[in-house]
Amino acid sequence: MDQAVLATERYGSQERWRYQLRGGAVRREREADSSRTGSSISGAFKSIFLPQGYPESVSGDYLQYQIWDTVQAFSSSLSGTLATQASLRGVGVGNREATVAAATVTWLLKDGTGMIGKILFAWLKGLFADILNDIAMFVEIMAPHFPPFFTFIVCIAGVFKSIVGVAGGATRAALTVHQARRNNMADISAKDGSQETLVNLAGLLVSLVLIPLVTDNPLLTFVLFFLFTVLHLVANYKAVRTVVMDTLNKDRLSIVLQQYLHDGQVLSPQEANRREPVFLEFRKKVNIKLGVCAHILIEAACQALCISFVLHGIIPPERNLALSNTQDLWKLVTESYTFMDTFFQPFIKALDEARWQTDRTLLDWNEWRVEWRKKTQ
Repeated sequence: MDQAVLATERYGSQERWRYQLRGGAVRREREADSSRTGSSISGAFKSIFLPQGYPESVSGDYLQYQIWDTVQAFSSSLSGTLATQASLRGVGVGNREATVAAATVTWLLKDGTGMIGKILFAWLKGLFADILNDIAMFVEIMAPHFPPFFTFIVCIAGVFKSIVGVAGGATRAALTVHQARRNNMADISAKDGSQETLVNLAGLLVSLVLIPLVTDNPLLTFVLFFLFTVLHLVANYKAVRTVVMDTLNKDRLSIVLQQYLHDGQVLSPQEANRREPVFLEFRKKVNIKLGVCAHILIEAACQALCISFVLHGIIPPERNLALSNTQDLWKLVTESYTFMDTFFQPFIKALDEARWQTDRTLLDWNEWRVEWRKKTQ
């Protein structure tokens, strides 16, 4: 009875303790197989760069994504060094004939056009930040070779980089929400900032070795930029492919719904994410815009997709959707309402069983609303 274990406690999955009754007193002991998180180097590294409670406090794809994200950030940092050197040379650093006023005006124009681009892009939206970032740095490296157009070229690069900032911020916010499994978005964002700082520091140290090698050597500059860009894009593609989003956007909902209408099976988040295109698709599709309130948003999106499938012959209407193959769009909409009454609830139940999050979505909607009035006799 003296050796009875009264309770056990743990710190995430890293450290376990037990309370035992021994000699009439309660003693707290660390279990033999647990690591000394607080005093070890690896423990200190985890506490600085990984979210508290890792890995239980984050999504399952967190580590893989962060590894590839680190690779792309490092290569982008080195490419940025080459671009910055080219820009400084273009504004006259090292040139005795260049004036401070001319360099200042060029830099202000570059930053000013970048701000305009940031505002416009925040309005137009879109997510292609990393490719655009590489294009912007390539443009900056090319700029010194065209002195008459240098200011114009760096202004274009400034617009591209500002767009990258807006798009990258939007993407990072969505990923943070996905990775946070304990509503710990602030902690994940903070640790992501620490990781980024470490990567930039490593890039800075490598750049100190790199700059003397590429100075006055345009060929080596372009070769290294090409290699870093390829690494950057490959790492980005790998990072995106490791993410398994369990919330529905338009593409994932379309993929899951189409499969469900074919054979009654709901794809898991892993299967649907593998089928989701990373790049733009050029297939014909209906441009669906949503403007409904949140609690019927998923049903409205499903109804719109079903109509889209019928119009483009993706799903044979007579066999699968019980909708007539008619050119009368209002008749098709009316029939789709009846169809959704019997179809939607089983579909939502199947989504829940496949571990999709249906309480929130990433479906985009606008502000248009309509009120239907009953027909008077």
